[in-house]
Amino acid sequence: MNIKNLVNKHDPQNQFEVLVNSYQQIEFAWENKFNVSSAANKKFNNIVIAGLGGSAISADLISNFLHEDLMLPLTVVRSYNLPKFADENTLLLCSTYSGNTEETNSVLVEGYKKKCTVICITTGGKAGKFAAEKSIPVVHVKEGYQPRYALGVSFFTVLKVLQQLNLIDNQTGYVEKILQLWKEKGEEFSKENNPAINYAEQLIGFVPVIYSAAELTNAVGYRFKSQLNENSKLHAFAGVIPEMNHNEIIGWETFNASLLNAKLINIIDRDYHPQILKRFEITSQLVKKAGADVINLESSLEDFKVRIMDLTYLCDWISYYLAILRGKDPSEIDYIHYLKEKLA
Repeated sequence: MNIKNLVNKHDPQNQFEVLVNSYQQIEFAWENKFNVSSAANKKFNNIVIAGLGGSAISADLISNFLHEDLMLPLTVVRSYNLPKFADENTLLLCSTYSGNTEETNSVLVEGYKKKCTVICITTGGKAGKFAAEKSIPVVHVKEGYQPRYALGVSFFTVLKVLQQLNLIDNQTGYVEKILQLWKEKGEEFSKENNPAINYAEQLIGFVPVIYSAAELTNAVGYRFKSQLNENSKLHAFAGVIPEMNHNEIIGWETFNASLLNAKLINIIDRDYHPQILKRFEITSQLVKKAGADVINLESSLEDFKVRIMDLTYLCDWISYYLAILRGKDPSEIDYIHYLKEKLA
């Protein structure tokens, strides 16, 4: 198999190079200069991050990444309205890469009216214009990416904002490790016969069902599911252990590959509670008994924070390779554009 030929044939916007150079997004985000001093040293009761798609998944990943660090409850809003509890004691981060995400912009306006402490993260658009008019602090991020390919920008920008507001300890050491990791993995995954394309080959002809763990890796699993949807043009499903052990597990009793040719992908981490690890093991046994194959994805690196970003980056590459192996353009999202046009 010749990766270069596949890329040339099916990837006209060259997302291959974007993935290879994703570490540069981390460099930009961590070196980016912005002023959020008006929000510094305030006493917040809660944090709300509003966003859709890639912006929202960055917020979910933040929740996993900082599960032992954040002392305030964090809520991710993927709709048009703020939760009722949001008020002047709420830190509201509105993250919209284009600046034109209508749901996030609706929350931005509502947050301003409710006197939340609002910070806008965007390349511009309507959100940037509104923020400028209302003197809302804006963190301008690097343009030129499709939002789902801008994870390094969106995730590490939110992380840096939280650090600048003294809501978390300094994360620079972890960021440097992840940057170096993505740089090395980008080189590895761009070569022939690499782990990412090998996993992608195992998924051809299957519907991926992804199981992750609550609080620790659920965002990794959901990100993978979403990337398979958008990049690979596949139905994919994500469940969370232990919750799925109380409902979805029963669906495997009547598994029929001719109706849904599913393959299970487990997102595993050694920091899981012993009972969670046991649940993954038993669940996998039941799925195999039902007649489906199981793939385990796990990082062997030392730090939990580095491990989940290792897995996230691997899954992005798997979804990319699965797209071009299936002859699909990993950039094209025609149905999403159609929806937006009809809603305008």
